[in-house]
Amino acid sequence: MKTSATMAGPETGTGPGGTNRLFAAGEYAGFSSHLHTYGPLAADQAAPGLIEELEFSGLTGRGGAAFPVWQKMAAVAAGHSAVVVANGAEGEPLSFKDQMLLQHAPHLVIDGLLAAAAAVRATRLYLYTGEAGLAPVRRAVAERSDARKIRLVQAPDTFVAGEASTVVNAIRTGTALPLDRTQRLSETGLRGRPTLVHNVETLAHIGLIARFGADWFRSAGTGRDPGTRLVSVSGDVAVATVLEVPGDAPVEDILLAAGTEPASLSAVLAGGYHGQWTGPSGANLSASGPEPQTIRPGAGVLFAVGRHHCGLAATAQIMRYLASQSAGQCGPCRFGLPALATAWEQLAAGEGSPRLLPELQRLGLLTAGRGACHHPDGTVRMAASALELFAPDVRLHLAGRCNRQEAAS
Repeated sequence: MKTSATMAGPETGTGPGGTNRLFAAGEYAGFSSHLHTYGPLAADQAAPGLIEELEFSGLTGRGGAAFPVWQKMAAVAAGHSAVVVANGAEGEPLSFKDQMLLQHAPHLVIDGLLAAAAAVRATRLYLYTGEAGLAPVRRAVAERSDARKIRLVQAPDTFVAGEASTVVNAIRTGTALPLDRTQRLSETGLRGRPTLVHNVETLAHIGLIARFGADWFRSAGTGRDPGTRLVSVSGDVAVATVLEVPGDAPVEDILLAAGTEPASLSAVLAGGYHGQWTGPSGANLSASGPEPQTIRPGAGVLFAVGRHHCGLAATAQIMRYLASQSAGQCGPCRFGLPALATAWEQLAAGEGSPRLLPELQRLGLLTAGRGACHHPDGTVRMAASALELFAPDVRLHLAGRCNRQEAAS
């Protein structure tokens, strides 16, 4: 196993201490301040052994699936004429961490993209992001000669725009719709080439691991969830913010760091619109570990719901949005999700039909696992967690009452 001393890095030989890693260079990090903080990185020199170092690091993807980063890279490296895409499309409405990263630390993302491309011997590099992220990235690319080969592609502002197969389809055809989920991008991706799609935060961590090594990365977090991650915190909090937290951090500690007392909340949606409803305390945000003690971070989101707000009403609003944001390419999206959203709106409104709860469960079973992409699955999973966590509220709503609204009135 390599140590940080064997990796290329700045003169000090050590990376930033604590958990302030990705934003250690401060406000917008121009190339000079970036180099001053982290030191130079020669991607070609870092490439040999990088996949092995990433395996030792335990880094998992920061875009939602939390898949081991090294495995995706190893699969793509086995092919020829690979493509690497930095995915900064942040269609998740509750997430704003990636935009902040591109605005304040674009050079870390570029470092990771170049290092990953060198490690898998990629011949084409893309950075795909929304309109707001393009300006700082374009400025960063212009500051350095080694980034001129990166092609910038604007992502549309839709929920499914960041799904991996959608990213490939959007770059190839200009149409941001997901492809058949049975297709392996590592084998046949963009124009038939092995394609690696990594979230921009994932690539920023790769840029740091390529400098400072796996041991340094693992000095934060825990054995089951090493390193740090960015979390977008919003909802019933003092100020919506992005925090860099250690892996396996307690949800209540993150809320306190955001200036919010967990006792003032009734629930938290962790992971985003395809995430899971949970209580505001008693669980850790971790990429691995047993449930319910650990909650998956998903897209790196914590959305807080105060005790005076109704979690069922919040879920109904999310369900309607997700139904409107489907690709519309299959029955579960065209019919299942709208039907689910309507049933959820009826529940949130306090319609007391005894058949409503069985209908929600029936529609969930009919919709999950049958779509052309994972959008229906994530939607049904989030809805199921709401029925479980808000079970007392469900009973009240079926009786035509809502104690949350009554408490607020």
